[in-house]
Amino acid sequence: MTQLPSPLPDAIGNQPLTLSGSQATQLNRARASLRQALNRYSTYFRTAKHRSPNPSAQATLRTEMGRLATTLNKLESQIVRIAVFGLVSRGKSAVLNALVGQKMLPTGPLNGVTRSPQSIFWSPLPPAPPLPIPPSSSPPLQIELIDTPGLDEIDGQTRAQMAQEVTQQADLILFVVAGDITRTEYQALCNLRQAQKPLLLVFNKIDLYPDQTRQAIFQNLQRLAAKSKGGESLQNLLSANEIVLVAADPAPLQVRVEQPDGRVTYEWESPPVQIAPLKQKILHILNHEGSTLLALNALFQARDAEATFANKILELRQPEAEALIWKYARYKAIAIALNPIAVLDLLGGTISDLAMIRALSDLYELPITRHEARKLWKSILLSSGSLMLSEWGSGILLGLGKSTAAASAGIDSSTSLSAYAGTAVFQAAIAGYGTYAIGRATQIYLEQGCSWGPQGPNVVIQDILNQLEPNTIIYRLRQELSQELGL
Repeated sequence: MTQLPSPLPDAIGNQPLTLSGSQATQLNRARASLRQALNRYSTYFRTAKHRSPNPSAQATLRTEMGRLATTLNKLESQIVRIAVFGLVSRGKSAVLNALVGQKMLPTGPLNGVTRSPQSIFWSPLPPAPPLPIPPSSSPPLQIELIDTPGLDEIDGQTRAQMAQEVTQQADLILFVVAGDITRTEYQALCNLRQAQKPLLLVFNKIDLYPDQTRQAIFQNLQRLAAKSKGGESLQNLLSANEIVLVAADPAPLQVRVEQPDGRVTYEWESPPVQIAPLKQKILHILNHEGSTLLALNALFQARDAEATFANKILELRQPEAEALIWKYARYKAIAIALNPIAVLDLLGGTISDLAMIRALSDLYELPITRHEARKLWKSILLSSGSLMLSEWGSGILLGLGKSTAAASAGIDSSTSLSAYAGTAVFQAAIAGYGTYAIGRATQIYLEQGCSWGPQGPNVVIQDILNQLEPNTIIYRLRQELSQELGL
């Protein structure tokens, strides 16, 4: 991505984009979560040299580690990224130039002036005398604007890859249209929506379409949604309040000029740029929820990185993990078969399962505490439902029968021992299978992100989503993001 020099600040607004106490807390928790994830990577690479892992898998993990470090640096610098998308000739670059107050990005009458993503920094406040920042306060947010090529001027695979990379970095998306929204634009809007990022629809060239209103544009979207798949979820994401009307580069008008001597001449005059509504909208969003956008974007990237990390570790350690699970299954089965006391069967089996969970996490070099292992074990029990209840129920009944057989061994030793052996073997088989099921469930849990503990990405994301106010742009994403977390 090409980065252009930072423009001079223009004069709009009078309050710096600083953070409140609650906003700073969100960012601090997000930073702690990313640092925790990076520490896990570091721990892995310190010990991986002794295990000779697959080189391609290790390269993937190093790539994820680099991305995570970049995300943490963005979070530390408090850089909000706003990406601009749209089809050719909609005025994407002109919108950004109007925002910054200078022609920083090339524009022209020909299609396809922007060939690759480019970024510029926007300082929307007038310069002020430098003041020392108190140690307890956070520095102001920085705004990076990312311009992209027209979505319909590059081939499908390149377009999809470019859009995915840029949207992953972006905290807020601007989609620029002009005139009637086409089906191609609507489909591009739906594709961008899958990134689950807050989005503003910017209707440019309003000087050429003076009759357009936000409500009319929204109704047009609704008509397109009614004819397209997935339209309902788009309406849930985008309301008329997220539609902004601008004229970033108004077309020159010919005006009649009467000269003092009575002659009449005609001159071309450029109308004033109409960009203030978009500036005010962006600054309002960043002032009220800029930290939330930053934190959630970073946390979801951390979550995805940890999922990739765990998936690769599972792949590398699969043979060792399989052997470990079967070892605990055999030991538990033997111990339960030999133990004549029913209550101790359940207690010993639980201890064995907890030990296996911790052993698996150590094998994958994703250590968890004893408390977290118990929480995971309880979650597995609840998710396994009838399987675990069946093991416990049969374990109690068979354990009591086994205890009775052991107690009556003195009366009729041959019959009692035979009954004891049959019951013990059956109970051991059920217990061993239960341990194997818990081991497999633990692997799945680890693969899905290993995001436990108070600083785990999933936990912090859910806490932030629960604190969202209904009038924020991110609020409509809350339910969808929670469903993605499986919460």
